[in-house]
Amino acid sequence: MKLAICAGPATTGKTSVLRHLTRRLINNGLHPAFLKIDVQFADEDEVFAREFEIPARKIYSGELCPDHCSVLILGDALQWAQKADADVLLVETAGLCLRCAPYVDGGLGLMVMEATSGMNLPRKVGPMLSLADIAVVTKIDLVSQAEREVFRARIIEAAPGVRVREVNALYGIGMDPLVDHILNTPDIPEQLVLRGNPPVGTCTICVGKKEIGWQSHFGVVRALNNQNFYRGE
Repeated sequence: MKLAICAGPATTGKTSVLRHLTRRLINNGLHPAFLKIDVQFADEDEVFAREFEIPARKIYSGELCPDHCSVLILGDALQWAQKADADVLLVETAGLCLRCAPYVDGGLGLMVMEATSGMNLPRKVGPMLSLADIAVVTKIDLVSQAEREVFRARIIEAAPGVRVREVNALYGIGMDPLVDHILNTPDIPEQLVLRGNPPVGTCTICVGKKEIGWQSHFGVVRALNNQNFYRGE
């Protein structure tokens, strides 16, 4: 079985991209399964089950970061997909934590971003982009060619090793290369590990201390004049 994990900010078109990929994978004779990881609401699993009649389910991360939740439940999800005789497990995660990344060694990492989100977005999303295999740029029909070129250059600047694929997720234009990437991804290894090292973020805020000001806390703290920046690997 192959694994593809799709992350990205809200409203970028992750679900639309995965719907086109699912349809093309089925047309290639494969049997995909779909998992959605979100914080408190999602109905994409119902959409995929109804539209494609494939195994689909969701998990709410709740008090956890979605990327942390992915690490905890991905093993169970792989067993579930294998029992359903899936050839490919497609995971869509909210990807809200810009210090972490949900990708694993042995799986394909897709990071979806919209061209209309501003030229500096690739500089802001950290390891969610820098640890991905492919940057999928959506809504390319809503910007000029010059803006597309600048956006692509910013992606390459932030993540030199990431491939850039521009698509129209509304009409499914540009999806075939993504299907090829999935088909060429090796089957998952017996032991999966997180790609890259997650940053250390343990602090007293995480355990419920509510006082304002770094002087009231210990662990990993940050003052206004401290501009340490975590870029990822």
